Amino acid sequence: MKDRHIKNIDAETALELADQVSYQKGQIVSKTLAQNGSVSLTLFAFDQDEEISSHESDGDAMVIALDGEGLITIDGKEHMLIKGQTIIMPAKKPHAVYAKQQFKMFLIVVFPRA
Repeated sequence: MKDRHIKNIDAETALELADQVSYQKGQIVSKTLAQNGSVSLTLFAFDQDEEISSHESDGDAMVIALDGEGLITIDGKEHMLIKGQTIIMPAKKPHAVYAKQQFKMFLIVVFPRA
């Protein structure tokens, strides 16, 4: 059997992506599904008022809101994101995530070729 590239999630099963990561009081919970030099796939569950402070990435990042409401700041500009919405955080631009209420997101980062 060949090793799977996407891990920590059931294969060949229809599922709700938001149910694959759980809220924890006062914490940010993450679950990495894939990570290599080309791409990173990570699920996040933020308790209310939790945040990832401003930082930059070498890759373009796409956030897909799965539950709740999150404030995404990109290069100083704030964007409210609710369930079902998506936003791109371009590479090399500072960005941050703040949970206005409990917030789940799927983060896809695509890195440049070496």
